[in-house]
Amino acid sequence: MFTIVAATIFSAAFLLAVGTIAWMFALYHQKMAAALLFEPIPQTPPVYHIRITRNRVRQPARGATLSAPALPGSVLAA
Repeated sequence: MFTIVAATIFSAAFLLAVGTIAWMFALYHQKMAAALLFEPIPQTPPVYHIRITRNRVRQPARGATLSAPALPGSVLAA
C-alpha cells in the first residue's frame, strides 16, 4: 500500500512540474522567441579628435643679430 501512495504522490508531483513547465512555455513563448531573435544595435566606440597647439618661441631674424655691432669689451666691463 505504501508503494502505491508513494508512486501516486511522485507521479502527481512529476505531472505538476511538467504541467508548470508547459504552461510557462506556452505563456512566455513569444517573449522567449523575441529574446532569441533580438539583435542589439551595434555601438561604435566614440572617436575623440584632440588637437594640441603650442605657442612656439619666435626666433629672431638672422639679419637683425648680424647687423648689430659687436663690442666684446663693453659687455665684460660692467
